[in-house]
Amino acid sequence: MPGIRNGSDGERELQERYGTQDRAERFYNGQVRDHLNEHMIDFIRRMDMAFIATADKHGECDTSFRAGQPGFLHVIDDRTVAYPEYRGNGVMASLGNILENPHVGILMVDFVQDLIGLHVNGTARIVDDTLMRRCVSDLPLAETRGRSPERWVVVDVEEAYIHCRKHIPHLIPAPREREWGTDSTRAKGGDYFHAKEESRALVEH
Repeated sequence: MPGIRNGSDGERELQERYGTQDRAERFYNGQVRDHLNEHMIDFIRRMDMAFIATADKHGECDTSFRAGQPGFLHVIDDRTVAYPEYRGNGVMASLGNILENPHVGILMVDFVQDLIGLHVNGTARIVDDTLMRRCVSDLPLAETRGRSPERWVVVDVEEAYIHCRKHIPHLIPAPREREWGTDSTRAKGGDYFHAKEESRALVEH
């Protein structure tokens, strides 16, 4: 199918080395698309979390977690998806990587209902919320549970494909009161991994 990359040079080299070309070709031809079909779009619209992979210009990688109400991952059309960025810790690791290297990978997993995943890889750009609302009329509300997006990451889809269900655990959501948009140290996890404590000890010694 035109437009589908069908694997990196590294993938192809290892497929040849380990004799998996036929299996890989069946997967590329049967599962990899250069756009979102209607089933993928329906899946994205009901997701309430995603894992975002980025890398800087040197190839140093970072993976981040994003969550919100179903629909926070907004499908603009079959080749474009966007997600909001809210006020965070100020580091902007993912956005900084995108500024240097626009290639991103999004992994969405349904742990509850169908036990299946979807990969969406593409090229991203950062768009301020005000401009997005002028250009995209059906974005989610500007404020959700006290939080307003500051900007959006808009991804031009280059490939989309299934993540098989073999090892996806079946999880049952538990009731939980979420403190959306809070700056409370306790609510955000505090110093769970004792990193701040270690830093303080190094300074004191």
